[in-house]
Amino acid sequence: MSVTSVDKDYDNLTTTLVADFDASLDEVWQLWADPRKLERWWGPPTYPATFEKHDLSLGGEVTYFMTGAEGDQPRGWWRIASVDPPTSLQFTDGFANDDGTPNEAMPVINVEVRLSERADGTRMEIRSTYESREEMDKLIEMGALEGMQQAVGQMDALLEGGS
Repeated sequence: MSVTSVDKDYDNLTTTLVADFDASLDEVWQLWADPRKLERWWGPPTYPATFEKHDLSLGGEVTYFMTGAEGDQPRGWWRIASVDPPTSLQFTDGFANDDGTPNEAMPVINVEVRLSERADGTRMEIRSTYESREEMDKLIEMGALEGMQQAVGQMDALLEGGS
């Protein structure tokens, strides 16, 4: 698996996932930039994603839902804060209600994605910043870190041209 570390920093209210890929910056970037490719890895394997809106421009919106084995469809949204292809993307990530509106009862996360060249390919760092320790704990207890590890773990097969 490409994930090399997952760290929790309670002092700074962040989690950081680091993954290394034997692929170019552009190839890894395309897994974020192409909504059909993003669908094939965003979310754990048991909750594949469908992206309805995918605008990675500054101020753009991304909306999606994931479908569970029982047919449940949790929804999410992103608001793009900055983008510099193929090396960085920052967005606010939140949960959505069934009608797609932001779910105010759930935490909102600030996410920073950094891609950098390394000797044999690309390093990806995903840093998530939480508003409070309570929100951080809530999402960790919900399995957000394990889900992200599983999701990123699916990127290798896509980069190798697999299914």
